[in-house]
Amino acid sequence: MRKLPIIILSVLAVCTAISCETKQDYGCRAEKILAELADPASSHVVVVSHRGDWRNYPENSIPAIESVIRMGVDMVELDVKMTKDSVLVLLHDNTIDRMTNGKGRVSDITYDSLMTFKMRRAHNVVTDTLKVPTLRQALLCCKDRILVNVDHAYPYYKEIVALTEELGVTGQVLMKGKSSIAQVREDMSRNENNLLYMPIIDINRPQGQALFSEYVKSGTAPMAFEVCWQKPSEELDYCFEEIRKMGSRIWVNTLWPSLCGGFGNDDDAALADPAVVYGRHIQAGASMIQTDRPELLLNYLRSIGRHD
Repeated sequence: MRKLPIIILSVLAVCTAISCETKQDYGCRAEKILAELADPASSHVVVVSHRGDWRNYPENSIPAIESVIRMGVDMVELDVKMTKDSVLVLLHDNTIDRMTNGKGRVSDITYDSLMTFKMRRAHNVVTDTLKVPTLRQALLCCKDRILVNVDHAYPYYKEIVALTEELGVTGQVLMKGKSSIAQVREDMSRNENNLLYMPIIDINRPQGQALFSEYVKSGTAPMAFEVCWQKPSEELDYCFEEIRKMGSRIWVNTLWPSLCGGFGNDDDAALADPAVVYGRHIQAGASMIQTDRPELLLNYLRSIGRHD
């Protein structure tokens, strides 16, 4: 199975690029997680926390990131937008209306103006002091301590690579997308170093099937595939089987039913019995799970010896 380093960085190579300065006793956790990802014999299931610990802190905030680091989460998913004056900040929506006490499109607001507003918690209460963080602040918080998935970020790839290179964290940041192999190769050929990259395969849809076929026919084996599906199907069974043959990891999302096969297969269903939900995904071959309930998933994985 052919590996294309121009689009998928070798995890073993980037391990050596991460500095090992201890920060709050977490040291080189990111390096250890990357080593698990690189080890085909590892039984470690990678836990990815969606927007940080947003049930207890504002989503995409520094406290939400710190909370999942304390839990022992392996990777935090963060959403990126750019202000009018080209500052990269953490926000999921195109507007600031939902997550702050301000209003307007992120792209129409300068960073200084954005800093006049306060963040909201998930239950819509405005915080006392929290402001929308920059991507720089978030990466400095995460450095060496946890891997980062930057989402909604491909339009800013060049700027993000420049920032990660400056901060020395390029090897611990993952970006994903639905572009063709050729397009990703072209985009990444412009940089000396690149982020980790993972394709998203929406396997119930023709576009997703076509993209996955591209990977299979070309013999390209990325570190992992993110697989989304709305219902069980022959295409899904084939997809999981081929990924296992490649030796790549399978990333699944248990955030809501439409990403992982319907009701009874997601985080809310796991509240009743984590083994039924998370165990089912692991049995099918998943070894990376993005969740909105990181503590629940971690506790289950530790109980079965699949997480430290």
